[in-house]
Amino acid sequence: MVTVPQSTGALRWFKSSYSGGNTTECVEAALLVGGIAVRDSKDPGRGRLVFRREAWGGFVSGVVVRGRGG
Repeated sequence: MVTVPQSTGALRWFKSSYSGGNTTECVEAALLVGGIAVRDSKDPGRGRLVFRREAWGGFVSGVVVRGRGG
């Protein structure tokens, strides 16, 4: 189970070092108990997506493999 705080102000959001340098392609992530939250850095108040750690890990692994020509 993923534990999500009521307020996103309690979360510590961070950006990937691979985010677009001109701030056009940025997502932010925050670690949760049992999962991760993701939001659009250009519109952080709009909402967030929450994933279980296993689901997020599978997604990231797929992106890395495809990004390296696999």
